[in-house]
Amino acid sequence: MLHRPARTLVSIVGIGIGILLIVFTVGLANGSLRERAKREANIGAEIMVRPSGSIGWSGAETPRLSVSLADEIEKVEGVDRAIPIIQTSVSAKDSNTGSRILEGVDLDSYSQVSGLTIVKGRAFTPGSDEVVSDAAFFAQKKLSIGGTMELFGRPFTLVGIYEPSVGARIKIPLDTMQKQLDGEGRATALLVKLKPGQSADAIGEKIHNDFPNTQILLTRDLEELYMQGIPALNVFLNVVIGIAGFVSALIILLTMYTTVSERTRQIGVLKSLGMSNFTIGWTIVQEALLIALGGVIFGVVATIILTLGLTKWTTLTVQIEPKVVAGILVIGLLSSVVGALYPGLKAARLDAVEALSFE
Repeated sequence: MLHRPARTLVSIVGIGIGILLIVFTVGLANGSLRERAKREANIGAEIMVRPSGSIGWSGAETPRLSVSLADEIEKVEGVDRAIPIIQTSVSAKDSNTGSRILEGVDLDSYSQVSGLTIVKGRAFTPGSDEVVSDAAFFAQKKLSIGGTMELFGRPFTLVGIYEPSVGARIKIPLDTMQKQLDGEGRATALLVKLKPGQSADAIGEKIHNDFPNTQILLTRDLEELYMQGIPALNVFLNVVIGIAGFVSALIILLTMYTTVSERTRQIGVLKSLGMSNFTIGWTIVQEALLIALGGVIFGVVATIILTLGLTKWTTLTVQIEPKVVAGILVIGLLSSVVGALYPGLKAARLDAVEALSFE
């Protein structure tokens, strides 16, 4: 490996970039989804009621659920409160994805369910073009109380900061959202808070039986539902992993093939001294494994550094799971073995006399 240190270093970096691609992409996708799902699950309500046939998650549905249904659900035994909300997606130039989720709520009732508290500024006025945001979004975007942000093609005034982060990061008055979406008297979902000691499973089933045109979600399951609900993302991640593994194998193949070509005379000397074909081939594979291991280490360390930078400067979340790193290690080592297989066989099959006469 030290005979050509520059080439070895370039090979390690090349493999490391492939590993970085896998770990960072998977970590960013999983981390962003889980972070959003946790905010959705921390709203303080045990049950989310949506219209029957709802597809996708927050921001994908139009208001179809009657607000008056909240009063009916509150009559169900074991239910403490039921409040309507509207979540929708709007375009945003300063967003990493080009869009942003907004939440229309009645701040008083929403606060009673979620524990939301205004820590700076004031609550918005119902029916106004005013917004409140969570503290993390406020800090990351360098906003100011009294400043404006463009939503629905017009300026909205930021009047308050709230904690903790629950649901969408930006909230506007429910009636303003209803008017904007032509959904007066309707919502995209109802948040149902239960009385102490009540079973979410049992009451969720009862609500569904009493109101069959509804879809019942338990907030404790939102995180896993988010992760399982985007099959295209899983396909994309698998493709990324496959491509990165293929590139790593090609890098190893090129590196080890060049190594064998350069050391033809050395291999001839070893064979003339009695070294077996298996030992020569295994030596090539060992070097490939060490290079691959160095690449994995480089990729994981680079991902951690990049993650720390993103955490400091953005609201993005990268989740590096040990099982992902273990899987990447296996993929890296297997790809190195595959890449070193042909050069190793080529080295083992060299004729000693021809190798010694190689110039």
